[in-house]
Amino acid sequence: MGRTSDARDKILSAARTLIEQRGYTALGVAEICAAAGVPKGSFYHFFESKQALALTVINEHWTEQRRQWIELLGRDRPPLQRLRDLFEATETVQRVGQQDGGKVVGCLFGNLALELSTQADDVQRRLQEIFDAQIELIEKVVAEAHERGETAATVDTHDAARSIVAQLEGRVLFAKLLNDPGQLEAMWRNCLALLGARPLQEGAGSPR
Repeated sequence: MGRTSDARDKILSAARTLIEQRGYTALGVAEICAAAGVPKGSFYHFFESKQALALTVINEHWTEQRRQWIELLGRDRPPLQRLRDLFEATETVQRVGQQDGGKVVGCLFGNLALELSTQADDVQRRLQEIFDAQIELIEKVVAEAHERGETAATVDTHDAARSIVAQLEGRVLFAKLLNDPGQLEAMWRNCLALLGARPLQEGAGSPR
């Protein structure tokens, strides 16, 4: 039985793992509590419903991911190199997930967006807010590259950022479907084509 001090964390950790492995809809509160090793009463002490738990899992995951994205995209490196760093970090996460669990887990946000596209309005709204925040973070980097003349002059920075986020989600989805993190290797080439940018020199941070 989990102590009150750590029961909440155990429930969140178990829920996140189970949602990644099996999805949200098929999960029951009893199964989550069993995986967490806490009594069912502990669940309702912290969460009023399974949807409230899902929102907490989403928010905590976004807090962690947003911190990582800001660190990667805010480095003192040329903007295109920062985008490439983000793609490589995304690929690494999926490769590590496959090594640890035998399967590519995909993106928690993308998985839930697909599963709950016609239900759970609160979850849908929160996911949309997160995707909008991702687009905003990437748009700042694309705009910087555009100002430096490293993209095609006709690039719309917001549309490009939106397409980059869509590509990230789509490639991660293919990686999950095929259990092949190698599906993410094409992201950088596709991004360069989308932006009308030239490849980075190996070992350098600016386009040749």
